[in-house]
Amino acid sequence: MAANDVLDALDLAACHALLADGSKSFHAASRLLPARIAVPATALYAFCRVADDAIDLDDSPSALAVLRARLADIYLGTPQDSAADRAMAAVVARYGIPRAIPDALIEGFAWDRAGRQYEDFEALTAYATRVAGTVGVMMALLMGERRPAVLARACDLGIAMQLTNIARDVGEDARNGRLYLPHGWLRDAGIMPQDFLAAPSFTPALGQVIERLLGEAALLYQRAAGGIARLPVDCRPGIGAARLIYAAIGDEVARRGYDSVGSRAAVGARRKLMLLGRSCLAALRPGGAIDAPPVAAAQFLLTAVAAKVPLRDGGEMAWAPEERMIRFLDLLERLGEARRFERAS
Repeated sequence: MAANDVLDALDLAACHALLADGSKSFHAASRLLPARIAVPATALYAFCRVADDAIDLDDSPSALAVLRARLADIYLGTPQDSAADRAMAAVVARYGIPRAIPDALIEGFAWDRAGRQYEDFEALTAYATRVAGTVGVMMALLMGERRPAVLARACDLGIAMQLTNIARDVGEDARNGRLYLPHGWLRDAGIMPQDFLAAPSFTPALGQVIERLLGEAALLYQRAAGGIARLPVDCRPGIGAARLIYAAIGDEVARRGYDSVGSRAAVGARRKLMLLGRSCLAALRPGGAIDAPPVAAAQFLLTAVAAKVPLRDGGEMAWAPEERMIRFLDLLERLGEARRFERAS
């Protein structure tokens, strides 16, 4: 049963319209994914957009409670009268997405609304896990992946991309009263966090903090590569391109001397095309190791997936015949990798 068969056409069209306004990056990325993934991903991203707007744009004290009630209705199979809610309900049932994952995403949005700042890198990683690692895991589930090691690498990729966003947007965030860089790192560099927020400006010391953050992201991008190589072949070019393009944003920040206060780094269209070509070639190569343990802050996501059984129809998994064949061929590899991952954890 394909996602197209469980998603109402009018609801899907409404989700597309919701994302067309202000979600150009998703539309570009969705063109690189096969339709069987792009369709449910549209529903997933539409609900993420609705959730983000509900927290960010609604100042009422009840906004978070209302959003969580909507999510509860989705998981009860009685979504509220909204195209995004109905489409999300179909997707979470079809792909066995545990409620703990979108719950964590909403929690991350709530942290943003509260203006939470982060004392150390571990706390920042907990935030990045919620707002981006969750999306990486949900996308892997849409691709039929439930192996813990592959999900851990999907989370690595989401966290790395969020760290890159933070490194790129230091100045823009500060001018909006937000500071995501670990306070301990700033103080180690001789920068008082509240002084920086009061008057954002670039210094070589700040550049060292941004370089340090991008170094952590680079390690996660490297780990994510092995997970991408385990995805279905037709999904690898798009996800691999996203990895390379976001890593290139970090390279551009570095090229500017790590000054992301005075300007905002971007990757040009020509370089994006080149990186897409690299990703297509890499899709045909065998993957590297994937048995590194997950980021500690992300372990709860993997635990939630392990406890969740995907939708079954008449006692059979609701996979299309070609998906069943792929899963059968992957079985021995999955068992071996699961054992290695458990030993490493």
